[in-house]
Amino acid sequence: MGHIGRLKEQYRDLADRLQAGPVALAEPADPAAWEGWREILEILYTPEEAALAARMPVKPLSLERLSARVGVPAGELRPRLDAMADKGLVMDLVHPRTGRTAWLLSPPVVGFFEYSLMRARDSIPKKRMAEALHAYTHGDEAFARDAFGGETTIGRALVHETALAEDPLPEVLDWQRASAVVGEARSWAVSLCYCRHKAEHLGQACGAPVESCLSLNGGADFVTRRKFGRAVGRSEALEILARSREQGLVQIADNVRNRPTFVCNCCGCCCEQLQGANRWGLAAVNPSGFAPRREAAACSGCSRCARACPVAAIEMVPERQAGRQKNGLAPSIDLERCIGCGVCAGACHKGALRMEAGGAPRPVPENGVERMVRMAVERGRLADLLFDEGEGLGSRFLHRAVKALTALPPAARLLASEQVKSRFVRAAIGGFRG
Repeated sequence: MGHIGRLKEQYRDLADRLQAGPVALAEPADPAAWEGWREILEILYTPEEAALAARMPVKPLSLERLSARVGVPAGELRPRLDAMADKGLVMDLVHPRTGRTAWLLSPPVVGFFEYSLMRARDSIPKKRMAEALHAYTHGDEAFARDAFGGETTIGRALVHETALAEDPLPEVLDWQRASAVVGEARSWAVSLCYCRHKAEHLGQACGAPVESCLSLNGGADFVTRRKFGRAVGRSEALEILARSREQGLVQIADNVRNRPTFVCNCCGCCCEQLQGANRWGLAAVNPSGFAPRREAAACSGCSRCARACPVAAIEMVPERQAGRQKNGLAPSIDLERCIGCGVCAGACHKGALRMEAGGAPRPVPENGVERMVRMAVERGRLADLLFDEGEGLGSRFLHRAVKALTALPPAARLLASEQVKSRFVRAAIGGFRG
């Protein structure tokens, strides 16, 4: 775009690199949003870090392979990577059994956006960063459309289990239940909520708890190791979950079925994912697979449910009532917009709303690799993901990527084949069927 010439020279390659990932730091058209986009880069990365980040992979690489890729000796590269990981610009993934470390470039989300404001104090100017992020994400729809505008989203709603109908009791799979997602993790951490911390610096705080963002498994290990949050045990993590549910917050998990890395406790006013729906009209969060069911006889028409809904999916409409001259009010639920979180049912003091299986859910990827492949296909970046500037695929990633490709529906497999003019990928897509 025309703005790119105004970036400092050392940030041009980084900007291109960050626009090639499954979730891109898309360049906006609006001038004020573009200034916020530029400032985000210059606040977070020194010129030297920008040059190194521009060569970083989007898939994990060992220090030795990364050293060969960027042309920096491993002994010199390691402290530079450590310093960037402390800022959340790169991620170090430590295998829980072997202890081997792999490195990759952090995406904007879930990545360096959140890490920039997960700590109360560090070298990043918080207010200036919050203002730059707000200008970028709220002044132009480019980022929201890229991050949240595809069929495969970053997060998925988890239904409030206390709001589930008892008769008939719906079948709820473990990966659909927040208590199981959190309770069955192997490690936990809690951090400041990036969205509410940003709102505080903008003078728009809503009053919901700020220390409420749960990281799980490998995500918790990274957050704890790099001091973006504090380690907690299973019981405290479950207490945070229950408390957040009582406070009417939406529980949004990593959009995968296996080994999720986060559960956020979100509000419709601050949450960037929910703002994708509220501000830009996007289906920004994968629905839970549940929907509200109203018991008309118990409903008083008080509108608590409509006021509590975090995505404004409930409208109070006139309803004729027997024996009354004036209309009453009743909730009308837009099931296409509803994310199935159950906040409305929790807000109802009459017990007139319960959650049952339904709504408009979309497929949930098996794991992070499948989600990454799906997002890359939908955004036209499959070649960038698979070939990553000439970097060969590791055998484990290759196996998972091929499995994810073959799991795509026929139309998406055809789209993937068109994106990557490769005999191997076409053979993989056409030859595997299960």
